[in-house]
Amino acid sequence: MLLLDAARQCLRESGYSGLSTRRVAEAAAMPLSQIHYHFGSKEALVLAVLEHQNRRLLERQEATFAADLPLWKRWEKACDYLDEDLASGYVRVLQEMIAAGWSNPDIAVAVRKFLSGWYELLNRVAKEAAQRFGSLGALKPDDIGCLVGNAFLGCEALLLLGFEEEGMPIRRALRRFGTLLRSLESQR
Repeated sequence: MLLLDAARQCLRESGYSGLSTRRVAEAAAMPLSQIHYHFGSKEALVLAVLEHQNRRLLERQEATFAADLPLWKRWEKACDYLDEDLASGYVRVLQEMIAAGWSNPDIAVAVRKFLSGWYELLNRVAKEAAQRFGSLGALKPDDIGCLVGNAFLGCEALLLLGFEEEGMPIRRALRRFGTLLRSLESQR
């Protein structure tokens, strides 16, 4: 766990391209050989960090969306989690590994596996929304799940790039979608 915590902190500070296993070992106060013994490579270490964080956060999100609350309240909580996940470094690690996966097929497979859990959750929530609100027109629940997941991933990437500071209301737009859900639910 010390190595994972140290790697997560180093990733927050330097990003994937600047990550040094030597620096991780120093931060964990462990010999460099321990990283290679336990993980085999820098990529495997970072994927282990992402897997650990992803599992914990997905469980948190599943508990939130399983709660007996109006959908709009659960959406608001998901927006709150976005800020927490940015602050924890999870979003940066995820986005860094998405980018690394563009040129490394092994990383791409691992990242798709992590993300599939999020899309499965969103598809279940979208099915619930379809049952509550009725027809979603031409959109099927898995279309909605796909669009919501893609919107969050895109928003995360743009927030990391600093777009919100340049006048793009990313967080506000996400929260206003919750206002739309609230309006739809109040009509039922």
